Amino acid sequence: MTAVDVATSTARRQSTAPAVALILGSMLSVQVGAAASTRLFDDVGPAGTAWLRGCWAALFFIVIARPSLRWLRAQSRRDLAGAVALGAVSAVMSVSFFESIARIPLATAVALEFLGPLSLAVLRRTGRWGLLWPVLALVGVLALTRPWTGGVNVAGVLFALLAGVCWAGYILLTQRVGDSFSGVKGLAIAMPASAVAAAVAGLPQALPGLSWAVLAQSAWLALLLPVLPFALELLALRRLTVAAFGTLMCLEPAFALGVGATLLHQTPHPLQVLGVAFVVIAGIGAQRTGHR
Repeated sequence: MTAVDVATSTARRQSTAPAVALILGSMLSVQVGAAASTRLFDDVGPAGTAWLRGCWAALFFIVIARPSLRWLRAQSRRDLAGAVALGAVSAVMSVSFFESIARIPLATAVALEFLGPLSLAVLRRTGRWGLLWPVLALVGVLALTRPWTGGVNVAGVLFALLAGVCWAGYILLTQRVGDSFSGVKGLAIAMPASAVAAAVAGLPQALPGLSWAVLAQSAWLALLLPVLPFALELLALRRLTVAAFGTLMCLEPAFALGVGATLLHQTPHPLQVLGVAFVVIAGIGAQRTGHR
């Protein structure tokens, strides 16, 4: 190896290491934000919590992007419709996920939700190995839910699966919106649309329990999820390939397992730990054999 090769390899490692730290920080922020959100469930309900968080996120992104009426009029109807659709899907995903973690452990909900992007990656597979990952994920889900014990909360599982379907749609729509708008301007349209859509289920739950304390808590929760993760991921994507980014994000269920055990005292069964491992491995395998 020449001196130039050594210097290039060293520079690449120095560039990648901070990006990996940013992704890990993003996943930690997402899961801590989800766990902390459960404290508001008694006051404003799961859907109400999702709606309040969405309202603050919309406000934050509008302040950051500062879209003008002139700029909005200059956008095509197709692009605006894509951003609004992204907001609607995000609303259903958030409400469903919060309704799920109100009924089942955080790690189980995240692993089930993760089946959405996993299925999307499998559909984009480029080799025969892609057929292995759904089987591995199914084994992981069975280990997580342990249906033979008879203690499965069906509603919680269904809400998590609905969130997973929306997550897959969210990925597709985010790619479309990302290609149509520069910076975070697309999110300045999508997030207000998400808040409006989430109000259908969230406003009736939240209205009776609204207080200044609840509003303050939901504001910092919105910073934890999604504002801070989005900023961290945006910085990381400048240094990582999309494949590397997707592979790292497959660790999300493992982070949920750790945060659920630490903050929510949700001690997993050894079989559930194995189930999370299977889902993570399936996700990494599917990402590495798929394409955009």
